Amino acid sequence: MPDPGRAATPRVVWIVSDGKPGHLNQSLGLAEALARATPTTIHTLPALPAWRALLALLLKRVPGPALPAPDLILGAGHATHLTLLAARRARGGRTVVLMKPSLPRRCFDLCMVPRHDGLAGDAHTLVTEGALNRIRPAATHDSSLGLILVGGVSRHFDWDSDAIQLQIKSILARTPDTQWTLTTSRRTPADFLEALPTFPNLSVTPHTATSPEWLPTQLARCGTAWVTPDSASMVYEALTAGAEVGVFDLPVNPKSRVGWAISELADAQRITRFVSWCAHGVLHPDVHPLAEADRCAGWILEWLENT
Repeated sequence: MPDPGRAATPRVVWIVSDGKPGHLNQSLGLAEALARATPTTIHTLPALPAWRALLALLLKRVPGPALPAPDLILGAGHATHLTLLAARRARGGRTVVLMKPSLPRRCFDLCMVPRHDGLAGDAHTLVTEGALNRIRPAATHDSSLGLILVGGVSRHFDWDSDAIQLQIKSILARTPDTQWTLTTSRRTPADFLEALPTFPNLSVTPHTATSPEWLPTQLARCGTAWVTPDSASMVYEALTAGAEVGVFDLPVNPKSRVGWAISELADAQRITRFVSWCAHGVLHPDVHPLAEADRCAGWILEWLENT
């Protein structure tokens, strides 16, 4: 448990960002969970180019605005690693890397690693169910509202726009009393929306028309979410929100760890595959929403108090 004596002195968290929204989302999810558990101030700084990060590491000086010395320095994405190390050498604090690092784990103080990355947990590594996110479980969901989240081409699944279109058409036809909202991602083929069937219970919001708060707001309202399996982060976000989650069927790369993670979720009945929904007409309820960011925050604070 956090030390009560620190309550009046907020912990300082630095987030090193590589500019990728998905990676920043992970770091913010953890930082905000820490802030819910103990007084915390959060500062975000950009990752340095590799050569500048190496120079900063050698000179023990990190360029940028003057910030209070960090207690924790968080980063997701390989491009953040050298800046994390340079910041720690220059200003102190403990480094926390999210996702499987490209450098040896011993270079960092703590690692938060999704299970599908294939690393075992230890005293400095916590294995998580999927990547961390900023989603908070909703108190109530509207069962008449549904969300369709469409990804696109990836190395984990063989993308098939026609197959996804047919599955969406089947869901819309079989759930006429549900008002569905569909959104895309940056990986969605450009012609996908052009071929989308028109249904009175479907509205479309392209990813280009969404803000960072759009998805959390939608997940807080909708009782059901259907997600293409390549969008693993969105699957875990929907499970964190507490929605009932269906996953579309696509051919999987047999060597994909993401594909393996989706299969484990289906076997555990946390998600429902499209073929199973077609046979039974129901989705498995999300009775125990994920809260991985909060679990990680608690683990980190306990570790800090014991070191």
